[in-house]
Amino acid sequence: MSGPLYIPVLPAKAHARKAYLRLSPVIQGAVAPLWNVSPRPGLRVDALAAAVRQDVLDVSSVQRYHPAWVDTPFADEPQLSVLAEVLSDLAGVSPLRPVTGPERPERHQTATLENARSAGGGLAIRVMVTGEWDDAVGHGVRDLIARVGPAVELDLLLDLGAVRADRPDAAKEALRALDALTPLTPWRTAAVLGGGFPDVTAELVEHGAAVEPRWDWLLWHELNRSTREFVHGLTYGDYGIDSSRGITRSPSSGSGGPPWGVLRYTTEESFVLLKVPTRGEDRAADIRAAAQEFLALPDFRGAAAGAGETWLRDCALGQGPEGTGNAAVWLQAGNVQHMTFVVRSLRV
Repeated sequence: MSGPLYIPVLPAKAHARKAYLRLSPVIQGAVAPLWNVSPRPGLRVDALAAAVRQDVLDVSSVQRYHPAWVDTPFADEPQLSVLAEVLSDLAGVSPLRPVTGPERPERHQTATLENARSAGGGLAIRVMVTGEWDDAVGHGVRDLIARVGPAVELDLLLDLGAVRADRPDAAKEALRALDALTPLTPWRTAAVLGGGFPDVTAELVEHGAAVEPRWDWLLWHELNRSTREFVHGLTYGDYGIDSSRGITRSPSSGSGGPPWGVLRYTTEESFVLLKVPTRGEDRAADIRAAAQEFLALPDFRGAAAGAGETWLRDCALGQGPEGTGNAAVWLQAGNVQHMTFVVRSLRV
């Protein structure tokens, strides 16, 4: 097995695309995102097709010649089929690879398989394991592989969903799944994806700050302690600095949100979250004070570590063109520092 060093699951939204572009070339070269197109239930077919096509074009423009995957998990059957059709239309233009899975509708599976055969970029099979491993899922993957044929290169994306404290057996279930799936075919890439970032709620940041363990990172180390031979060929993946549920939310309706947001930072063992206001007379001063708290962390890596840390430094000191930012800027800076740190951690 061979593949990228790191696969972050990212929403196909402007803040995530900008975060990817702000990675240094060395870091960006080690990253192959799995871009998630948000579900858009209830749209007419023409409007749905236009929206999905625009998402694919936007992501393709930032990927340029670097391959990556695109998917729309948890979408309904019409949107799944539309995505497959859009990728087929853009074959040869877009560097994005199609994704399917054993639980997907037959029409979507057929369209993605045909696209993979014609485009030549391969196909990813995304296998969701959000609880106990089910052998029936393995049979479904085997059937998909048989339909694809040997000419198409295949990637395995084992998606564990949210990996939190309430799933102490997540590593064990991942190994059970890999025991069943790894021998099925010579996978080009085999990745384990998990969302360790918490759902950001008012209760979580009730006192202004929260420190949450990186459960997905702990799981990765647990997997690597296994004696199974295939473990050494696995690729690490996560959901960046968003939760596995938050990343699949539909686009905002524009009705506004809470009067607060969150600055985020990743350390070796934890996610650090600081609550900041989105409005009010003291907004800028409060945000700068929060950024200064990050700079004071023993684990802060310094402004030279990457564009995310540089933004925090500039925000804290009142420098730079972006000021104190907004929710999109905070997500962008958070993802830049997180992806940069993950790549460097994996290279150790």
